[in-house]
Amino acid sequence: MVLARRCNDTRRHAQALAVAAPFCVTGNAAPELATQHVTSLVALGRKDEAIAFYRRLAADSPDNAAAAHALAVALQAADRHGEAESVARRTRAREPQTAAFSYTHARSLVALGAFDRAEAALRDCLRADPQHVDAHGDLARLIWMRAGDSAEATAELDRALQSSPGNDALWAAKAAVLQGAGDPRAAYACLAARVERPQSPPALQVRAGLAALEFDPRIALERAERALRATPDDVAARTLQVAALLGVGAADAALPACEALRVASPDDQYLIALQTTAWRMLGDERYARLCDYRNLVVPYRLEAPPAWQSQADFLGDLKRSLEKLHAAHRHPLLFQSLRHGTETTEDLVHSGDPAVRALFGAFDAPIRDYIARMGQSDDPLRRRNTGAYHFNGSWSVRLRSDGFHHNHVHPRGWISSACYIDLPDSMADATTREGVLTFAEPGILTMPALAAQHEVRPEAGMLVLFPSYFWHGTVPISGEQTRLTVAFDAVPGR
Repeated sequence: MVLARRCNDTRRHAQALAVAAPFCVTGNAAPELATQHVTSLVALGRKDEAIAFYRRLAADSPDNAAAAHALAVALQAADRHGEAESVARRTRAREPQTAAFSYTHARSLVALGAFDRAEAALRDCLRADPQHVDAHGDLARLIWMRAGDSAEATAELDRALQSSPGNDALWAAKAAVLQGAGDPRAAYACLAARVERPQSPPALQVRAGLAALEFDPRIALERAERALRATPDDVAARTLQVAALLGVGAADAALPACEALRVASPDDQYLIALQTTAWRMLGDERYARLCDYRNLVVPYRLEAPPAWQSQADFLGDLKRSLEKLHAAHRHPLLFQSLRHGTETTEDLVHSGDPAVRALFGAFDAPIRDYIARMGQSDDPLRRRNTGAYHFNGSWSVRLRSDGFHHNHVHPRGWISSACYIDLPDSMADATTREGVLTFAEPGILTMPALAAQHEVRPEAGMLVLFPSYFWHGTVPISGEQTRLTVAFDAVPGR
């Protein structure tokens, strides 16, 4: 299981599959190994195969809890959380003391917005396995989302660390929570002594380096290079090194390392963003071709679906539906780009709400127009153009006063979006830049600093489409009114 997870964590999914598959064919593999089997299949674009495989095993052996659990994991990977929750609930009822079963059930409950039940399931998981790192991380995220207090969010982790102070994975989980809550210096501080040990694990070096990347790229570079001395092929460490090199002004050294990473992961949008950032810093003409903001950032005006008399009526119904989803969220999710706002957890593509379903129908014509406009070529955007698409995640964001999006990219996308449902009155003032959608300012520190090069002024009912590798963010809004949006990623279809 450890080897399979390591392969998945380092994006060697074919190797992970080769390790896990022989042990999973009978349906009796340990839950953690079955999870890695599903993870590798999904990463290789074979999630339907994963579902079919474990559905067949579960049907052939109705009393096989391990096979049923693996089916729930596969359904989660396909964003079929309602069905996954049902399977996971039945599996957990058979063996309530199995930590993995409680954890899988909790993940579906979070996706469905059943946060009280999810928290209870996560605590059941931790009672069965007090060192379950993923459960600690998810529980901390859930508590943060509801309370917004990092001390409260990490309380369970702190109790686990008191009994297991040598568990590096738990320390890394705590650092991740602190960084995700917006305190990278505290995240680094909690690991600083541990990463100085001679035998400190490379993964811990990378975790500390990711925190340092937000405030001192020199420290991040030291941590990356320390990890690479121990494991020269570590993808996460090499990626951290590239970002840190850009932060210290060494774009000439960052570029070949980034190009090597892209050979193995040509569609990784974060790597493309790092590469184009290096090109920009070096004055390379390829930057202007791949980051053609004028032609590749395209705003569309959505038409009201047939069931609504006007766009205003449609947007009003959408606002009411989406605000119900935001009601349970008091604070941002950890490790999201937004500040001072909330983001939904349910994949909206699968929503049963009539207005939300109609919205995704209204997206179809603009997306198809955008795909036709981009054309075909050998660059990272156009070479993936099959003329078709499917959604790969969708969510809603509600920003309140001083809310904004930190500059970011969407690593697993192809085409990304921002659809504006309701805007505060302050954004109607053309003399200010409140709420403006900006492009090209990196979400990492660079030397020299790089400014935004393109912007779009949003309007209610506007959908903006752009490549997922474009750095993008927003200017903060003010006042008491909120800004409500829907976003999605699309990837090539067959």
